[in-house]
Amino acid sequence: MTSPSSAPVFGRALCAMVTPFTDDGLLDLDGAQRLAARLVDGGCDGLVLSGTTGESPTTSDGEKSVLVRAVAEAVGDRATVVAGVGSFATRHTVELALQAEKAGADGLLVVTPYYSKPPQAAVEAHFREVAEASGLPLALYDIPGRTGTRIEPETMLRLAEHRRIVAVKDCAYDLMGTQKVLARTDLAYYTGCDEYILAMYAIGGAGYISTVANAVPRQLRAIIDAFDAGDPTEAQRLQQRAMELIELMMGAGLPGTVTSKAVLGALGLPGGPVRAPLLPAGREATDGLMTAYEALR
Repeated sequence: MTSPSSAPVFGRALCAMVTPFTDDGLLDLDGAQRLAARLVDGGCDGLVLSGTTGESPTTSDGEKSVLVRAVAEAVGDRATVVAGVGSFATRHTVELALQAEKAGADGLLVVTPYYSKPPQAAVEAHFREVAEASGLPLALYDIPGRTGTRIEPETMLRLAEHRRIVAVKDCAYDLMGTQKVLARTDLAYYTGCDEYILAMYAIGGAGYISTVANAVPRQLRAIIDAFDAGDPTEAQRLQQRAMELIELMMGAGLPGTVTSKAVLGALGLPGGPVRAPLLPAGREATDGLMTAYEALR
């Protein structure tokens, strides 16, 4: 069995890394470096910083920049560092893209502008302007459940013609649209939905950008490794085995940031508190997460 055809632009197994904070809520750069090293040791080819899981809405531009620099220093050439730079304003997104490039990022993750619900022509213009601003490869982040705006397949097809738009983080829950774009472009598709790791990979996706990998990087990497080794039955077993933890971390009513930090905290690993308006997981939720974690480990 051959690997999926999409080029692994940033690697195949990527973690949407949490942003560690100290107990008093400050950026924990030492903790970020230790967590980054652990994730790479656990099989992550790349780390996505300052995404939703990284609490980008509540971290400053300065914090985002020093985080990229610190993590890039920690992992060196062992993994790619992709910086989340998307915002609801094109000018601000461009500024963040240039800042991330200067700080040492290998690529950019750009979410659809949110809240204002721009039409597709404006969505396309936004991504093109960001792609022209820096020399880094860019992944489009399609998550209409959070932004309120879809990157429609026809828009994706046009954007794929840009030399620096090379990948997609897909959280649109539209496999028909995804396969339409996969069939007609060279875009590397990464699922951002942990329950679709195997499904996306099997239809030609490049891999995943996972929140759950903060807790179990090695176990998720094993899914695609089994598929690449020509054992889809084992890949299915590993995906299904991970589903209890995936559901508790991503589908039980708490944001993935909250659940990831709950697991990391219980394990004594860097993560720290979440920033308001998020609240930490309660004791009952944390106990349930840890039971599922221990069963998977």
